Amino acid sequence: MSSRQYTEKAFETAIEDHLLAHGYQKGDPTTFDRSCALDPGEVIAFIKETQPKDWNYLESQLGTLAESRIIDDLSKALNSDYDGCLKVLRQGFKSYGKTFRTAYFAPASSLNPDTTRLYEANRLTITRQLHYSEKNENSLDVTILINGIPVITIELKNPMTGQSYADAIYQYQKDRDPKELIFQFKKRTFVHFAADPEEVWMTTRLDGPHTRFIPFNKGNNGGKGNPPNGTNYKTAYLWEEILARDSLLDILVRFIHLQKEEKVRGGKKDI
Repeated sequence: MSSRQYTEKAFETAIEDHLLAHGYQKGDPTTFDRSCALDPGEVIAFIKETQPKDWNYLESQLGTLAESRIIDDLSKALNSDYDGCLKVLRQGFKSYGKTFRTAYFAPASSLNPDTTRLYEANRLTITRQLHYSEKNENSLDVTILINGIPVITIELKNPMTGQSYADAIYQYQKDRDPKELIFQFKKRTFVHFAADPEEVWMTTRLDGPHTRFIPFNKGNNGGKGNPPNGTNYKTAYLWEEILARDSLLDILVRFIHLQKEEKVRGGKKDI
């Protein structure tokens, strides 16, 4: 690859181009609401398309306030200790007496066209240079959202200009405030990737300078890192396999589990 192909911008573009060609939509960073860490337009569009009956009921009751009510109630559910992002994605949330779904997962069978249609209606978006904070203009190289809810962030680096995944890790540890809503554990994003064309590292929880990243590589002949990948980036498996539309939705519904902390008080367990 030429040095131009190794620039961060080209790296971002390679990821974006692949995902847009395989079922993703291009996200608009200007429509992201920093105060609630959501893309409200994507949330509303998904609900209107997949749950028109309940949406029409809400709109008949609230009129022009329906959209703000939906976003407020969704935010409350995402931010609550009882619900949280994973539960809301899997089970939905309550608004004005109705349960609204925020995602639909692959049906066990393709025989029911309605469940297949709902699954295909999921709006997976890739947003580049997303400004997430009300306090500053920091931006994330890549953010993955499902129906307007951010679930993954990625910081990309370029070894040809003297930076690597280690610099992305440092950026997460030093320049990404874990108190920002988009980073708050269980409330929004689930995983954060630090990547360059050679290696990928990941963490599930930001904790300032104490954030611990682990390698997310395939290994190379029994060693660390990743094997050659022809003319493509060695780390292309991240977006070609892990972030693939069906794969990501399957991971969210089947393989992510949040550990509950137990405390013993007076001989009884509190969860």
